[in-house]
Amino acid sequence: MRITDIIIFISYLAGIVLFGSSFYRKNKTSSAFTLGNNRIPTWVISMSIFATFVSSISYLALPGQAFQSNWNPFVFSLSIPFASLMAVRFFVPLYRSINSPSAYTYLEMRFGPWAKTYVSVMYLLTQLMRTGTILFLLALILNVMLGWSIIAVIIITGLSVMIYSLLGGIQAVVWTDAIQAIILIAGALICAIVIVFSMPEGPGQLFSIAAQNNKYSLGSFRFDLTSSSFWVVLIYGIFINLQNFGIDQNYIQRYMTASSEKEAKRSALYGGLLYLPVSLLFLFIGTALFSYYSANPDLLPADIQPDRVFPLFIVSKLPVGLTGLLIASVFAAGMSTISTSVNSTATVILNDYFKKYLRSEDKERKSMRILYSSSVIFSILSIGIAIAMINVQSALDTWWKLASIFSGGMLGLFLLGYFAKKITNVAAITGVITGVLVIGWMSLTPILFTSIELQKYACPFHSYLSIVFGTSAIFVVGFLVGYLVNIYSAATRLSRH
Repeated sequence: MRITDIIIFISYLAGIVLFGSSFYRKNKTSSAFTLGNNRIPTWVISMSIFATFVSSISYLALPGQAFQSNWNPFVFSLSIPFASLMAVRFFVPLYRSINSPSAYTYLEMRFGPWAKTYVSVMYLLTQLMRTGTILFLLALILNVMLGWSIIAVIIITGLSVMIYSLLGGIQAVVWTDAIQAIILIAGALICAIVIVFSMPEGPGQLFSIAAQNNKYSLGSFRFDLTSSSFWVVLIYGIFINLQNFGIDQNYIQRYMTASSEKEAKRSALYGGLLYLPVSLLFLFIGTALFSYYSANPDLLPADIQPDRVFPLFIVSKLPVGLTGLLIASVFAAGMSTISTSVNSTATVILNDYFKKYLRSEDKERKSMRILYSSSVIFSILSIGIAIAMINVQSALDTWWKLASIFSGGMLGLFLLGYFAKKITNVAAITGVITGVLVIGWMSLTPILFTSIELQKYACPFHSYLSIVFGTSAIFVVGFLVGYLVNIYSAATRLSRH
């Protein structure tokens, strides 16, 4: 990278921190920190929801997947309209009626403290791992491109996001999300245009090479549950996005920042739908890179990994200034996700673990102290996990896998509570235990049962289906157990009479 690009990139980082920190004066209460006093414009919330979808992982992984294979990942995006409409119809009205900054207050109201504690702990674990992973990947990108120290980049990036998230609260998070979303879309559009007009024989060559290699395929339409077929990815996307829109604190908190239920519905709908064309743009970039390097094979190292092809093009082929902008857009995607996690975890910790114990006379002061300290602790732990990933990725991958197993019960428990009104605690607990066991079997047995004798006990289905089968098991088992319990209770009452 040239000095101009480095200056643009560093200026972007400094500008985001200063802009986010400028909301400090509007961030003096816990309501302002967690909900922005319900005065955030609809378009800003929509862009923030979109930015929450797009992390630096997807910014690089989607082009990498399209470069390596085809447009099968776009099937995941096709499930988003369904989840967005469910949010508009069911989720937004539910959470707006409860009027709590925490997404997990509803589960406490429905099943008691155990449900809230279980789900919130799993949420905190997954956010911690997600943030640490993104910090590590951002640092890895700069290490590959510039040779900068991974540890130094992790610490600087983590502290930068912590500063403006802590000082500016949710207002800083959503406004910087909106700016970062605009930057990442603009950067991707510019890069796509540059690739199209860099083909030796003109833009038409790009599309012909891609078509000859079946790059526009959405995957197999056979109903095959052992591979990432069209139907497997679609079903997986529906369940994952229902979990995002229905039970994820990152999304629910944004519903609550809107000035009215109507505006919250618009934000949920527009924020989700915006991901469709942008994800298509990322996949097009990957396909365009395949065509470009197929026409210029001498420009691509033989052993390069697919996820590194896009960064290679950014550094080696973009004009001065655009490289800095594109690197800033990659960081924009990562920083928006990190800032969201910092604020949402602090909100959950305050509302789910401390708020009911605070006395009224100093409640506001102590609430702000908890929010600030939670933001700092979460940021430091995330930095620590990111640094640990440099040398112990296998152990942290296992932790991530285990956290994903336990968090797999979140959606099933929510759906059980919402759609099966007569289900009690016993049935809900039984359903969750069953679902977690199903998810554990599907996730861990392919890794643990590697010997010939044990392979027959390993899960034969694609890993995408873990959340599908797990959520379904929770709902079905919980519903059936609840039905039997209700029959038994009714029979007991009749026998007494």
